[in-house]
Amino acid sequence: MTTSSQIVVCPNCQSPNRIPAARLGDGPRCGKCKQPLFTGRPIVLTDQTFDRHLTRSDLPLVVDFWAEWCGPCKMMAPFFERAAAELEPQVRLAKVNTDENPGLGQRYQISSIPTTVVFKGGREIARQPGAMNLPQLMQWIRLHL
Repeated sequence: MTTSSQIVVCPNCQSPNRIPAARLGDGPRCGKCKQPLFTGRPIVLTDQTFDRHLTRSDLPLVVDFWAEWCGPCKMMAPFFERAAAELEPQVRLAKVNTDENPGLGQRYQISSIPTTVVFKGGREIARQPGAMNLPQLMQWIRLHL
């Protein structure tokens, strides 16, 4: 009998970890660095770490493209944090600061911030420009999972 498993990339050391799907909610730790794979908070991705999480992880990836100077981004940030706490470990939420990681902003043609993007299987499947409150954000994410 085969048990389904998921590959989850460690937010700390970027190592892929195979976790039985039934054990995702049991507080799994990275086999390499021993840090928790899930913290109930969005992870921070950069030009250097983004592709590893996009292509090596089996989890859907929801990314908030934002910038420090952006008022609507700051208003949405607490809602994105709460969404991560509610949706992990079935979904990985991440933040990308477009000022610090211009390559990703250009690659995904982010023309306004905040912009929230859902990726599945390494491909973009949905995009929503503009800030959302928690109910809007949760509804939008669940619609695209």
